[in-house]
Amino acid sequence: MTKLKELLSSTRVIVLLVFLLLSLVAINPQLGPDQVSIRSVIKDSAAAQATPIPFTNPDAGTRLLKREVIESINNRPFSNIDEYYSYIDSLEPNKTLIIKTDQQTYRLVTVPIINTTVLDEQVSQEVTTEVFDNQTNTTVNVTENIYVNKTVDDVIGTQDIGLVVFNRPSNNIQKGLDLEGGTRVLLAPEEQVSQEDMDTILENIRQRLNVYGVSDIVVRSVKDFTGETYVLVEIAGVSQEEIVDLLSRQGKFEAKVGDETVFRGGNDIIYVCRTATCSGIDPQYGCQKSAEGYTCGFRFSITLSQEAAQRQADVTKNLDVEYLPGSTQGYLSENLTLILDDEIVNELRIGSSLKGNAVTDISISGSGSGPTEQAAAQAALDDMKSLQTVLITGSLPVKLNIIQTDTISPVLGEEFVKNALLVGLFSLLAVVVVVVARYRKPIIAVPIIITMLSEVVILLGFAALIGWKLDLAAIAGIIIAVGTGVDDQIVIVDETLDRKKRSEQLSWQDKIKKAFFIIMTAYFTTVVAMLPLWFSGAGLLKGFALTTVVGVSIGVLITRPAFAKILEVFLEHDAE
Repeated sequence: MTKLKELLSSTRVIVLLVFLLLSLVAINPQLGPDQVSIRSVIKDSAAAQATPIPFTNPDAGTRLLKREVIESINNRPFSNIDEYYSYIDSLEPNKTLIIKTDQQTYRLVTVPIINTTVLDEQVSQEVTTEVFDNQTNTTVNVTENIYVNKTVDDVIGTQDIGLVVFNRPSNNIQKGLDLEGGTRVLLAPEEQVSQEDMDTILENIRQRLNVYGVSDIVVRSVKDFTGETYVLVEIAGVSQEEIVDLLSRQGKFEAKVGDETVFRGGNDIIYVCRTATCSGIDPQYGCQKSAEGYTCGFRFSITLSQEAAQRQADVTKNLDVEYLPGSTQGYLSENLTLILDDEIVNELRIGSSLKGNAVTDISISGSGSGPTEQAAAQAALDDMKSLQTVLITGSLPVKLNIIQTDTISPVLGEEFVKNALLVGLFSLLAVVVVVVARYRKPIIAVPIIITMLSEVVILLGFAALIGWKLDLAAIAGIIIAVGTGVDDQIVIVDETLDRKKRSEQLSWQDKIKKAFFIIMTAYFTTVVAMLPLWFSGAGLLKGFALTTVVGVSIGVLITRPAFAKILEVFLEHDAE
């Protein structure tokens, strides 16, 4: 009882207990029932058109345990993805599904797969079109009969409802592609790029993947030892063919007025302003208070080619001018619709001054809203940056070449998880056997084992907190960090036990200080050795370097001091 009281009054032990508690909160282990969570939603699927609200992709930063969980479909629960997909594959066309999740109840109808056969037989079809009469300046409807080939539609199956799911995990520890399954792609620019161009490329890829309904993505720039810059893309749950197809697309951007395309990304847009002199919060609109909070306007300029400006003039010259209630500002009757890869990303009003004018320098405006003026201004600036990215997306600064792709199936990933756990368990058991055989004293062996497990828990808690995805390289780093920690603890034990020799006259504090001098020297050596691995292999070994450095840092700053105190208390009482 005296030992326990003395330990709980030690600042070093209290710090260790606090970090253990915070780590467990971050990991959030749960023993609930097996369930199925939603990873992503396929674009234009039945799920994306569900009522009363459609399914949406989870935000990139959403923790694993916060992902939407499917509780039942037509009152049928699912405990794993095999049961889910088996049920989905058995669905009939045009069947109504009531999908209940932990957040919402959805209603959707399964979509049939139709095979259309064109026959030689022709049938008459009445077609009505709108024609503009230049003499009367009005639009008239013209109806005519045309002959088309007769078609026969056969239902040959049912489309997937569009939900990509995964087995709900029991904690917040995220697994990398090695353990989760998915595809990793390494892309190399054909020429040297500036940091601004690299930011544009990364934002382009993220937006393109988001447009196609892909979630759980990692897009970042990495470098190797020679300083070459690459783009690393990691996506969980997507096959190699799908991701390569998405990344190899050129990215089609177009702006339409009605059904007419007036300009496209790339050659049609010569310049997009992103500097403070010609972009930012609109000084004329500013920020205004609304019923929901605040709304702030933004504005930035772009420069069109002469050909694109003329197309816009030709399309807008016959449009009507409309006025908003209580406003003298006129707008054209059609909006400017911005479309990326056939997906509408924004729709803007066109000022009346642009009607029929071949203007190359035009201003793009929009707004953002939020509960406070500061939040609304930040939302407006974020929307502006996103829109600027869209406008230049059609033409990347440089061409990207796919130089490496790696694909791991989810089944193989599960095997990697099991093997990694077995390796970690055997490593811990081996350390326990060596420690017990070396000292043959439980008061020494037990604190070493407890400290070793504490380092693992705190390291996993750190990974869960920052959303770091653990892969095989990271697990190897954890094993290295734990092994280094045990080595440091043995140094502390040996220095404090060597009482009958040269250290007999030293106090416990002096002995521990001497041990920590050795430990700190080894610590800095390990950190310096890990820094080159941060960039090795185009950043693919970053997980190993990060977990090793964080692991040994946790040991030196948190667990080693606490272990030294525990050892000091135990051995002093044992000596008495």
